[in-house]
Amino acid sequence: MGQAFDICIRGAGVVGRTAALLLARAGLRVALVAPPVPSGQADVRAYALNAASRGLLESVRAWPDAQHATAVRRMQVWAEAGGAVEFDAVAERVPALAWVVDVPALEQRLQDAIGFQPLVERVAQPVPAPLAVVCEGRASRTRAEWGVEFDLTPYAQDAIATRLQCEHAHGAVARQWFAADGGILAFLPLDGEGGNSVAVVWSVAHGQSQHWLQADEAGLAAALREASRGALGALTVTAPRAAWPLVQARARRWCGAVAGVPGQSWVLAGDAAHAVHPLAGQGLNLGLADAAALAQVLGGREGWRALSDQRLLRRYERARKTEVATAMLAMDGLQQLFTRGDAALKPLRAHGMNAFDRLVPLKGWVSRHAMGVA
Repeated sequence: MGQAFDICIRGAGVVGRTAALLLARAGLRVALVAPPVPSGQADVRAYALNAASRGLLESVRAWPDAQHATAVRRMQVWAEAGGAVEFDAVAERVPALAWVVDVPALEQRLQDAIGFQPLVERVAQPVPAPLAVVCEGRASRTRAEWGVEFDLTPYAQDAIATRLQCEHAHGAVARQWFAADGGILAFLPLDGEGGNSVAVVWSVAHGQSQHWLQADEAGLAAALREASRGALGALTVTAPRAAWPLVQARARRWCGAVAGVPGQSWVLAGDAAHAVHPLAGQGLNLGLADAAALAQVLGGREGWRALSDQRLLRRYERARKTEVATAMLAMDGLQQLFTRGDAALKPLRAHGMNAFDRLVPLKGWVSRHAMGVA
């Protein structure tokens, strides 16, 4: 190893790679811990990224092409008892409400960008550095080893992800249905604006997830067609299925000194610091905002201040904790509102959604915050 490092990033997912590029652009020497990835594992993940995330990824030349970053021109949301809300990019005077990005394509673009950045070096194991940035995800081993408390509240749901080929084109519309039994189904458009493919995120009760993971493709497709009210016609399952438990979580501390190692500190970013319900698709947007805020704080530090300085790192922690707390409160409130099975709530929810849909200024305010352009 031919150089000393300023920063060691533990975790080479989307947030970790983006952070590496941003910090290197600030002139810092970065070690990116990226163990070999097992081959042969299909990745069915897709994320809805907002305008702020797109701008950030474009700034490091890692935004995928239009085939792998499908613009969402409208979003339609339905609940039982006739409740409905629609968001429209034209009404908001923006080119798109969000972009649905294929994760493997995004990770490849990030890796290509890292290949042209001489200040980033991939390493197989953590190396000494004044600052460790932990981006290992919700189940971070480093966070646990360093004794950082992670407050986790489980929801009684699992998320099931897969992909579908649809009889009808998606029309650049993201669709979401809140079911009477508390299930939440989202169809995210893929393969460009004229495509017929969608990424599926289906939140179901714990007791149902194993059934749908093991069901044959025809049975799963039929269930998804029923849950989506036939909006896109006949459906065909085209990808493996993945599932994970849904939780809300946040670390109590986002920065600190490495115990027993003078001059070395750590910060958390992305899912290692927080996790929210996926119903509004904000998880990765929050993680990328962490990376941007950290690069801004470190890049703008006083010349005499060390990267491991706790006062410096707390600037980052304060900046991000407030925004994440607000998002967590909103996501948890929506999850609780739409998954409670009280019969009396159904007409109230429908009435509330329809009233919200007519409140154009309020709907625009919510849209701008979700797009990251408020």
